[in-house]
Amino acid sequence: VEEGARERYPHGVPDSVRSQCEKELALIAELRYEMYFLTVHDLVRFARSRGILCQGRGSAANSVVCYCLGVTAVSPQLTNLLFERFISRERDEPPDIDVDFEHQRREEVIQYIYTKYGRERAAITAVVASYRPRSALRDMGRALDIPEALIAAMAKEHPGMYSREVLVERLEAAIARVQEGAAPFKLPPPRRLQLWLDLACQLQRFPRHLSQHVGGFVLTQGPLTRLVPVENASMKDRSVIQWDKDDLDAVGLLKVDVLALGMLSAIRRCLGLISQWRGKPMGMHDIPSEDPAVYAMICRADTVGVFQIESRAQMSMLPRLRPETFYDLVVEVAIVRPGPIQGGMVHPYLKARALHKASADPEGLVLEYPALKEALGRTHGVPIFQEQVMQIAMLAANFSAGEADALRRSMAAWKRKGGVHKFQQRLVGGMLKNGYTPEFAERLFKQIEGFGEYGFPESHAASFALLVYVSCWLKWFEPACFLAAMLNSQPLGFYGPAQLVQDARRHGVQVRAVDVAHSDWDCTLEAPAPGSADADAANPATDRAPQPAVRLGLRMVGGLSQAVAERIRAESVKKPFASTQDLALRCQLDVGDLRALASADALASLSGHLRQQVWEASALRLAPALLQGVPIDEEVLLLEAAEEGEEVMFDYASVGLSLRRHPLALLRAQLSHSPGRPKALNRLAVSPEGNDCTPSGGLAKPGLGAFIPKSLLTAAQMRDYPSGRLVRACGIVTMRQQPQTAKGVVFVTLEDETGSVNVIVWKAVKEQFREALYRARLMAVFGIWQRDDTGQVCHV
Repeated sequence: VEEGARERYPHGVPDSVRSQCEKELALIAELRYEMYFLTVHDLVRFARSRGILCQGRGSAANSVVCYCLGVTAVSPQLTNLLFERFISRERDEPPDIDVDFEHQRREEVIQYIYTKYGRERAAITAVVASYRPRSALRDMGRALDIPEALIAAMAKEHPGMYSREVLVERLEAAIARVQEGAAPFKLPPPRRLQLWLDLACQLQRFPRHLSQHVGGFVLTQGPLTRLVPVENASMKDRSVIQWDKDDLDAVGLLKVDVLALGMLSAIRRCLGLISQWRGKPMGMHDIPSEDPAVYAMICRADTVGVFQIESRAQMSMLPRLRPETFYDLVVEVAIVRPGPIQGGMVHPYLKARALHKASADPEGLVLEYPALKEALGRTHGVPIFQEQVMQIAMLAANFSAGEADALRRSMAAWKRKGGVHKFQQRLVGGMLKNGYTPEFAERLFKQIEGFGEYGFPESHAASFALLVYVSCWLKWFEPACFLAAMLNSQPLGFYGPAQLVQDARRHGVQVRAVDVAHSDWDCTLEAPAPGSADADAANPATDRAPQPAVRLGLRMVGGLSQAVAERIRAESVKKPFASTQDLALRCQLDVGDLRALASADALASLSGHLRQQVWEASALRLAPALLQGVPIDEEVLLLEAAEEGEEVMFDYASVGLSLRRHPLALLRAQLSHSPGRPKALNRLAVSPEGNDCTPSGGLAKPGLGAFIPKSLLTAAQMRDYPSGRLVRACGIVTMRQQPQTAKGVVFVTLEDETGSVNVIVWKAVKEQFREALYRARLMAVFGIWQRDDTGQVCHV
């Protein structure tokens, strides 16, 4: 710890840090947790020795010892963290350290644990998987011999919990849809159908099976089998304990969470690409802090692909909160959570923060109760974090550290609602006894009650905020490297490769197609085209260094294995391919490999346009082994090139994206002049109250009123459109979200050739257009355009 402290504080360890460190070490020694901390330190040391990016999070980020050991990355001095949130003498339970590793390399860490400690002393904890609505319908349907087609139709109609009456409606709709099909269908007796629904409802939340925890490891001094039941996992070289984390907490067994985080993979890959392209090493510690350009990008909600703040809810919050400092990012990460939202903390915080910024003397602003400044001062009098709730309980109601932690644990059990109410009398009574008004005490408890819907600890939010800033800096200053790294780290985040590429191209990044003559397995960097904006000098408008182009890798080709891609790359480096036949012979490709490459337009440098590539790949006759190397001289049939729309469809089917014109650009002429709705598009009517609206507030049949604009606007056209006007829009569905706090509202993002349009679908509309909403890939909507005064928060 002393060595780590000197490394963390090269100019001298502050007295406050040394004092806190000594306090923590004394408690760790008293509770005999030294080996636990050293074990976690050893895992982090191993990962870094292999170049695996990792970072601790959760309550461990409250600890100066964890920071000095290199387990966590955010100094507790940057935030007002509470060590009792991590370890308390009164808690009588072991600490819980969560460490995130790169998701593509976590298995190396897991196998290191098994190698060092042995499978007889190390195993992953189990998770009890319970029946959810769909699994209950499926399993009970099979048990009652319900036709598989009806089970599948019903499961699709039943994504969540509904009343008995709604279930019956869903069943009637499912039966009607199945009976319309071509396959013969015999309807089971009504009594059996009724029994199916009843038993499926009763079965929900019952245990179904055991599965592996995402990364919880138990390590013991002696054989595990003397303490807990152990079984072999279905995955090779893994053992699983037949108990879950709650069972382990009950018996006091130590657990280390070896978790996977995709963004760490992307950041490590991005830093490696920057180092390679710029010719000098680049690490996270080299990224400048508090860069104004980065925060300006964040305030514009230009955050597609970055960590944590890329969701619809976060993008909506960013222009309102307008983060300007690292601590603002900590708040941003935590405030868009069910706890603060349900507790009614969002608007009071934004209002208080605005008043604080507008004040001539911000430090002179006082809270309603100055005694709570230690707990609430940094968030302008509004509790945002779990640690603040603990501090309020200790400062205002005389809770001990152990009692405050018990309150925190009741909030953490957010699925078991109501757990926090047993503290209401003790908390409110304690505040009244200390001179707080009943109104203030009840209001504060209501806010605390909201944390029963899931809130973040400040330490966790601070750890995540660091990755938010790093990913935003990389996206702003090195957008090409960031795109390549994100594509090479898939799957991760809210957005798929198509959306990431579209966003990068809108930011000026050159993206080049997959090509067997140039592509590696991963996406790589190439010199920009001569004469392009990024070819010669830095862009003064963005303060960026010249940007390379991104060459899509063979990993993007559906159905192509990495082994085949590596053979192609190895041969292309030796000598250019002369033809598709030469490629097939030298790389030992079969017809399936060739068709996959042709469908992805990866043979363009050998065969020409897409249709010609597919024809040659399908018609190619591979010579037997004795004749390999002997050229087959045949006349090649030359085909006409396909229409661009057909080529775009091939691109999406094989690569998942297209570098040609956007599909909506191909349809734009039809969409701009269509007197009604194009029949090919799924339709959805949207209005604030769930009804179709006229300017006078009356009802109208969707699409028939003269007030409805005749053309479908682009996202770019709508950005400056007046708020309150009726609009029509169309795009590819890139995201659907239905948060628990949204009360049945669904948030949809549509993408066209100019950008994205956010759509809010109210519950009544969702029920009316359910099939189109959940299944459409291309969707048209009309409704009321709403935008705030800043022009940053906009939606239909």
